[in-house]
Amino acid sequence: MPEWNPIQYEKFLKDRTQPAIDLANRIEEFAPNSILDLGCGPGNSTKVLMDIFPTAKIIGADNSDEMLEKARGLYPDIEFINLDVNSDLHEINEKFDIVFSNACIQWLSNHHELLPKLTTLLKPNGILAIQIPMQREHPVHMIISELTSTAKWSDKLTPRQYNNLTTEEYSDVLSDISSDYEIWKTTYCHRMPSYESIIEWYKGTGLRPYLEQLTEPDAEDFVNDVFIKLKQRYKMQKNGEILFRFPRLFFIARKD
Repeated sequence: MPEWNPIQYEKFLKDRTQPAIDLANRIEEFAPNSILDLGCGPGNSTKVLMDIFPTAKIIGADNSDEMLEKARGLYPDIEFINLDVNSDLHEINEKFDIVFSNACIQWLSNHHELLPKLTTLLKPNGILAIQIPMQREHPVHMIISELTSTAKWSDKLTPRQYNNLTTEEYSDVLSDISSDYEIWKTTYCHRMPSYESIIEWYKGTGLRPYLEQLTEPDAEDFVNDVFIKLKQRYKMQKNGEILFRFPRLFFIARKD
């Protein structure tokens, strides 16, 4: 994967941060002393946690040096560490009251094994609090999948394997690893000023694995094909805006 670009990611930071706020508000009652924020990116979710839990020890973790540099510059009073969740969890020696993750684990494989591993970072009665974009249900991801299977693009692009489980599968995993859990889904209707703005949103996330496989001219051509299908799939509102529907899954699980 190419390096994460904090500037591109931050173009829609308010909208990207709202799910972190909503998830953090749901765990406010637990009054944690320590929190690990996995996949903290430029620190926006970690700042949310700091605002809600000002007395807690909070560590933001990410495997992107570019994102961590941005986070440390913005929030010098918060501790940020470089951590690859796939390979480095064993290097964390302390346990946390809450392990929090906003829009991160969809990039990681085998959630049947990943979620039990994350609970090993929790203290007794600790809380796992996760938000995951439901990519298989998202119209833009559907468009990308459709395009990668066409004759024009199938020889140039390797389709991405989505790591998300179904809601029912997550429920089964959580019932095995926790004493109690909540699971819910929210579809955010982001008011976007144009079709171009949706493309800009996805250049910071979902389009990245595809654009890195292409030459610059082909990448521009692929983005143009996505744009054409966006206009077919999303209706423009009377005021000229686009309602950019974004389904996300949330769950909160208490460790046994």
